[in-house]
Amino acid sequence: MSEIIFLRCDGNNKDFIENCRLLDEDLDLRVGKIIKRDKYAQYNLIDKINEAIVVYRGNNPIGGGSIRSYDENTVELKRVFVIPDEQGKGIGTELVSKLIEWAKELGYRKMILETGELLAESCHVYSKLGFKQIPNYGAYVDMPESLCMGKEL
Repeated sequence: MSEIIFLRCDGNNKDFIENCRLLDEDLDLRVGKIIKRDKYAQYNLIDKINEAIVVYRGNNPIGGGSIRSYDENTVELKRVFVIPDEQGKGIGTELVSKLIEWAKELGYRKMILETGELLAESCHVYSKLGFKQIPNYGAYVDMPESLCMGKEL
């Protein structure tokens, strides 16, 4: 089996951009019939993402994720996705762990994220890494289908 590589980059990386497209496609299939996802598009823009990680198996991109400053002390976890063939192998957990490490290096003291109860696998990864449910924040306050989580760094 090929080595797994976690490459730090920014939101302009072509493989990160493609991973975000695959994430949106996956979300449309999984929750699009239940939740009108178009209202989330404005919160998932990647033009302000300066810290991203693309995961490779050999030369093939298999996942990615990012962090984006929310305020002086808080960073938001964004656009985390591992392709279906690679899910369930601990790659998502390791990816989020590496994003947490990077946030700490940058001096952030808290990480927040938005997900949904329908995304049970994601919720499991976040809970395993110490995230707890918090009140919905920012744009998600009036979106009852959103589940927000946070973690002190």
